[in-house]
Amino acid sequence: MDKAYKESYRKLGLNIAFYRKDRGLTQMQLAELLDITNQAVSKWENGKGMPDVSLLQPLCTALGISLNELFS
Repeated sequence: MDKAYKESYRKLGLNIAFYRKDRGLTQMQLAELLDITNQAVSKWENGKGMPDVSLLQPLCTALGISLNELFS
């Protein structure tokens, strides 16, 4: 994985963690809302992976944000 992808993963992970905490959700609670594991959420937040495209809109809905906010 090249440096640009790693940086994109890191920024997205920071945004997910920020908005999750802002909503007062734990990783487990967010995972339950999305019907995924809390390990997946942890992986995203640590920049080790990205949500599947099919989860982007449900993720934004759970976090109360737009796709633009998620990727900004």
